[in-house]
Amino acid sequence: MSNFDYDCLIVGGGPAGLTAAIYLTRFHLRIRLIDAGNSRASWIPCSHNHAGYPEGINGKELIRLMTEQAQKYGAKIECARVTRLERIEGGFEADWGSGLETAQTVLLATGVTNRRPPMDEDLHDEALARGLIRYCPICDGYEVTDKRVGIIGDDSHGVAEAMFLRSYTREVTLIAPHGDHRKLDAQDWSRLGGCGIAAVDGPVTDIRVEGDEIVLATAAGEQRFDSVYPALGSDVHSSLAGMVGVELAGDGCIGVDDHQRTSVPGLYAAGDVVKGLDQISHAMGEGGVAATTIRNDLAKQGPLLR
Repeated sequence: MSNFDYDCLIVGGGPAGLTAAIYLTRFHLRIRLIDAGNSRASWIPCSHNHAGYPEGINGKELIRLMTEQAQKYGAKIECARVTRLERIEGGFEADWGSGLETAQTVLLATGVTNRRPPMDEDLHDEALARGLIRYCPICDGYEVTDKRVGIIGDDSHGVAEAMFLRSYTREVTLIAPHGDHRKLDAQDWSRLGGCGIAAVDGPVTDIRVEGDEIVLATAAGEQRFDSVYPALGSDVHSSLAGMVGVELAGDGCIGVDDHQRTSVPGLYAAGDVVKGLDQISHAMGEGGVAATTIRNDLAKQGPLLR
């Protein structure tokens, strides 16, 4: 169909990228998926709100199954990191350490990374696996019903997360990570007070696990919880989009239209790197929309014939 190495290069192997890979290979398009190997979905010990798995599914297992499905239809998947993306006539050129390759279209499904609280990495991963640390109240708020929950945050985002979790349990505490809650305004304090949410000053100087509890050392003394949610924001992986001049939102997310097209022709984006719900189901939906749009946009340039 073209002189490019691929019809589409997908960057990112999380739920959005893998869904797109399944669609595009079944459209008989030539694709390559490059994944750095750290999808946020792989952090999930067990997702209970992903439809079709009544007993829940481990994030790594979901990624494995989706990868297997994409490869069944011929998707070429490589574990590497794309370090450069450049616009060329009619398409794009990318480098991921094994030489330059070209693609007529590119789908960025590079996601985001949650900012972690200050603690030992191995201890963090253990606490995450046990549900002592959680990052997505939409995903797993149900699991903390009537439990003691702490939110590490000192801005309106932390207040919003505390308010959301208050609909699951009465025992919610907002903890400032670095000092006091001076970032909160009168409206924030009113919302917290009206719902009986405690606010504790930091800094958080130590986090440890004792039995089935996670313990935070703060300026106000030790705080013990069944689960803690860090509300510290996230880092958006949109640097490749910036390399080719894509318009980014103020928070670094990639802006797209209703069909996942970016401001640069031939470049598409899906999943958490696009502002949205940060949900597996939502990312998969965007991956499907993006893949179908890519197929149809390519068909406008010439018939896709077997």
